[in-house]
Amino acid sequence: MQFIDNMPLSLLLIMCLLLGFAPFIPEPHILEKLRILFQGNLKKPLDIFDLFWHSAPFILLLIKLIRIKN
Repeated sequence: MQFIDNMPLSLLLIMCLLLGFAPFIPEPHILEKLRILFQGNLKKPLDIFDLFWHSAPFILLLIKLIRIKN
């Protein structure tokens, strides 16, 4: 967890904006993958990897904020 503790919060926010929402047009990728997940159609390995890849910055940010609070 020291790796996450040493990461600047600003870097995580930039990662969320750039990696989490890229590509921005026609629809942010994370939103598209979440919609597919909630529809029950997330079955292709590439889609599962994409969901993981684009949600990773948000997960790291969440962990960082929880660790800052405690």
